[in-house]
Amino acid sequence: MVLSSWKRRGRRTLVAAALTTTVITGTAGWASAHEQRPLTGPPPGTESWRADHALHLTLPDPETARPAQVASFFRGLSTSEQHELTLRHPSVVGNLDGVPIPLRYEANARALRAEHTRALGVAEDASRTEQERSSARARAERCEELLAPERRILAFDPRGRGQVAEVYGDLGTARHVSVIVPGSDIDLDSFDRARDPYGTPAGMARAMYRATDARTAVVAWVGYTTPVGLGPDAATGRLAEAGAPRLARFVQGLTAVGAPRPAVFCHSYGSVVCGLAASRLPASDVVVFASPGMRADSVADLHTRARVWAARDDSDWIAKVPNVELFGLGHGADPTSSSFGARHVPAEKAEGHTGYFEPGTDSLRAFTDIALGGAS
Repeated sequence: MVLSSWKRRGRRTLVAAALTTTVITGTAGWASAHEQRPLTGPPPGTESWRADHALHLTLPDPETARPAQVASFFRGLSTSEQHELTLRHPSVVGNLDGVPIPLRYEANARALRAEHTRALGVAEDASRTEQERSSARARAERCEELLAPERRILAFDPRGRGQVAEVYGDLGTARHVSVIVPGSDIDLDSFDRARDPYGTPAGMARAMYRATDARTAVVAWVGYTTPVGLGPDAATGRLAEAGAPRLARFVQGLTAVGAPRPAVFCHSYGSVVCGLAASRLPASDVVVFASPGMRADSVADLHTRARVWAARDDSDWIAKVPNVELFGLGHGADPTSSSFGARHVPAEKAEGHTGYFEPGTDSLRAFTDIALGGAS
């Protein structure tokens, strides 16, 4: 009888795993999903940084130095030494967690100008294919947009599909900070797209910043390789496992330079990243919404001191994805279930998979309270 019961449970699990695959891949079709190679390792330009002895100092290794060590190193430099490193190594300084915020802004502006020039050169190169020239023109336009004086770019990496982090508000003076972690189909080109704005980290960040009446700084973070489409990458934790250390290091870098512990808001597949990073995040709150799971069975399994919150509206298609994890497929328990133990975020007025930050929704009001240190 025990064996028979075990077999029945095993069959149910296998059926659920198969259904997970069907839902995740079938919603948009296999043709829309392409396996991604995650961007890992230190920032571009690391080798020249390691070889630089102009200051007669050993520079912190971008691959191994902790953000607190980086922050300590930069505090020990003079203003002229800091700016010399920024001039010589903008790609490293702009992406190295623990570097003072103003230096990162300056470094990324330089890196963006360099990428803009490179992209224009490709766009005007007659030996390139039309597709390459078109892609380069689009990249040059994107860089030009990000170079607008009012924009604060905290990270910029042009490799692959491109990664970026943008700040809304003043990280240097804000009493409260939030970080937005996106789900699938987000990269340098799409992180602030006009279509479906509240499904993008930039749109969510702007909505949060406005809803708090500018009483918080909000970071739209696209610092990991996201899945494309709803295929195998979205159904497994491979990209989340590569992204989790990057998220943890980024948040550690914020607190290392004096920012308060942030509330981290994790959308869809981004909640898988947050679940895997939770134990290393110096966060006040971890808020997941439209989540397929966090690769954990309960809040206790996250091993975090942060408050954990979960939201899902009734019209969100993510509810159709079975909450299982088997043979690497699926992302585990439903964070909105009572057994998981997360605090409830109301989302009755939100609509669909990307409507949680829509102005006027109860979910955005609740997110705002959490971001400002309230709610219970």
